Amino acid sequence: MQQILKVGVIISVIILTGCAAGNNNQATTIRVGYFPNITHAQALVGLADGTFEEELSGVTIEPYTFNAGPAEIEALFAGQIDLAYIGPSPALNAYVQSNGQAIRIVSGSMSGGAALVVQPELAATYSAQGDSAFIGKTFASPQQGNTQDVALRTYFQNKGMLNQVTISPMANADQISLFAQKQLDGSWVPEPWVSRLVAEAGATVLVDERDLWPDGAFATTVIIVSTEFLENHPDIVKRWLQAHGKVTDWIIQNPTAAQALVNQQLDILTGSSLDATVLSSAWERLNLKVAPDKASIETMRSEAETLGFIDAAGLDFNQLYNFSVLSEITGQQY
Repeated sequence: MQQILKVGVIISVIILTGCAAGNNNQATTIRVGYFPNITHAQALVGLADGTFEEELSGVTIEPYTFNAGPAEIEALFAGQIDLAYIGPSPALNAYVQSNGQAIRIVSGSMSGGAALVVQPELAATYSAQGDSAFIGKTFASPQQGNTQDVALRTYFQNKGMLNQVTISPMANADQISLFAQKQLDGSWVPEPWVSRLVAEAGATVLVDERDLWPDGAFATTVIIVSTEFLENHPDIVKRWLQAHGKVTDWIIQNPTAAQALVNQQLDILTGSSLDATVLSSAWERLNLKVAPDKASIETMRSEAETLGFIDAAGLDFNQLYNFSVLSEITGQQY
């Protein structure tokens, strides 16, 4: 009898698996990762105002928040999330770590919104003396090997000064108090931390990262999907990207209302909101866009390789990008 039951269970599993395989685009669940940060504004707004829920009618959406890219990638590798809003550097690292198998970048999301801020005294010395003002100074980044850390190290490497400065990766929140105490000379951070350091710690913006890129455009946030989920549920990915585009357009057309909604969600998710002036300042450095900044991501890859953060030997990075769904939606060939 036990053997019969076991066989029955096995047959049931096979039947159910076959049904699932034959209905990959039917109603299912999509698990989405994002940061409670303004650089992930579309996720914050679209989940709050119901746009994603409406566009993905019949699909259960399970949102998960993260505070760092590596933790988000770990969750994706573990099969805990299917789609994520994330910075280019963690996406590149994930592709390399999985030997090009685990993820695909399917859309752009945010451009801009990062800067090098310094102590006012250092800004004045730099204005008078140039690059020599940086010698012996200490700079912070959010996390070793993250998007801003690579930008900071590349900035000084291009000047031939990487060995003449100290770079200390640390949490963005910790930088404010250290900066105010004059224990940091500068920080390369994303918004809203640029504006917070200026408002709360007296920092001066020395380099707006947009000024270092052609047309001021560089990828800050992209959308990645697990390769398996993209292959099994392309229709769900398509519907998500359609909603993502709608949310992006609405935010661009309604910046004041969007900022209020983002701030409301930050308060709900983190227990604190941003000062309205800080949020407005940060918003000015952001550029929401679904068009992927592939050229900037490739430049970041080259920079990360030069710095030794990734070893991409033998990998075909053309496979990292799958813009077929996005191209179908927008009518643009990416």
